[in-house]
Amino acid sequence: MRNISTIPQPFLYTRHVHFLNFTRFRIEQPVYINIIRDPINRFLSNYFFRRFGDWRGEQNHLIRTPQMKDDERYLDINVCIMENYPECSNPRLFYIVPYFCGQHPQCREPGVWAVERAKQNVIENFLLVGILEELEDVLLLLERLLPHYFSDVLNIYKSPEFWKMGNLTGTVKKHMPTLEALQVLYQRMKYEYDFYNFIRDQFHLTKKKIGLKSTSQNSVHEPDFLRELALRTHEPLEEEEEEDEEEEDVGQEDANIWFVQP
Repeated sequence: MRNISTIPQPFLYTRHVHFLNFTRFRIEQPVYINIIRDPINRFLSNYFFRRFGDWRGEQNHLIRTPQMKDDERYLDINVCIMENYPECSNPRLFYIVPYFCGQHPQCREPGVWAVERAKQNVIENFLLVGILEELEDVLLLLERLLPHYFSDVLNIYKSPEFWKMGNLTGTVKKHMPTLEALQVLYQRMKYEYDFYNFIRDQFHLTKKKIGLKSTSQNSVHEPDFLRELALRTHEPLEEEEEEDEEEEDVGQEDANIWFVQP
């Protein structure tokens, strides 16, 4: 903290840091900004990146996780989720919220308290928290709000040089689990999605207030896999068919009830 407070201003400091209230230590609060992404997509990228790295080098995953044994490295993600391995269950799935919640020990415990404190910190202390799914709009807002740091950032982002470098950071061997496994994962990450949806709504509100003409398509509440699950839900039955298929439909309704509830 002392090192940061003595660096000549202006400067931009970027690290994975859990929220810290500088004013408690009688130090001027920095301008906080952040970007988050869909929780399940973040988890999947991390799961496969730890095992297989990205396209920057064939062996970089071995450098990153040299102690990982083959049975863990090649563990099927569906097995990890459905058999409740520690990596695919709480508290390790509770990842995004603690960064915004802060330093309190309860921030690491999945629950309403941590989520609400994280939301409060965002409202009171962050200039902007964007979502990766609308990155171009995030960059436009940052250019508008902090032009000293982000002038012409969208053109830089779209430049061939950037895309050549960015394409190398794609995760190797990343693939989607089964819909059943994703459903289980979504239920385990309900607090992460509560916070993500809050951030998305706040981000859209900021765009509206500033009058930003969006370059991104509007994001939706559910990831693609949730829309696929919705398609598997039976359409309402006609009255004459309802009695004949009542027992079968009850089982299907129970399987999908988590999806239709707010």
